[in-house]
Amino acid sequence: MPDIRLTVAAIIERDQRFLIVEEIDNGLTVYNQPAGHVELNESILTAVSREVLEETGLNFQPTALVGNYLLSPATNGKHYFRFCFCGDVLGDDELKPQDPDIIKAHWMTLDEITGLGRQLRSGLVLSCLRDYLSGKRYSIDQFNFSNDEVALANSCYTALLDFK
Repeated sequence: MPDIRLTVAAIIERDQRFLIVEEIDNGLTVYNQPAGHVELNESILTAVSREVLEETGLNFQPTALVGNYLLSPATNGKHYFRFCFCGDVLGDDELKPQDPDIIKAHWMTLDEITGLGRQLRSGLVLSCLRDYLSGKRYSIDQFNFSNDEVALANSCYTALLDFK
């Protein structure tokens, strides 16, 4: 059974610039949207807001799903299923990364991001941005789960992992 990881990412735009984090991944400096793994007993919407807060210090409220993406297999042999959201920053917009793996958060133009080439963490960075810029937006209503529903989904996921 393949090793599948559920991840989230955020597209945050301000003045035709996008929020990108510079981070360390396996000893290399790479660039990505604020992104990360969904934790056990965590909803997808909570996960994307938490990841943005940890990686940038910003309070993010997702407003729409831009798309979902599969990186399969990644260079490490794992399969990553990503939900990418766009949304709004609430309150203070000072960039203060809290995650020790984040070197710095940057506001970058699309041309600057594209120019990073192989320094991008994966091709998903540009795929998400292209879909966002083409206007793709889907309702996030389907992601509003109660705590009980999140717990049930996590129980099912854990059972599947035990089964393999």
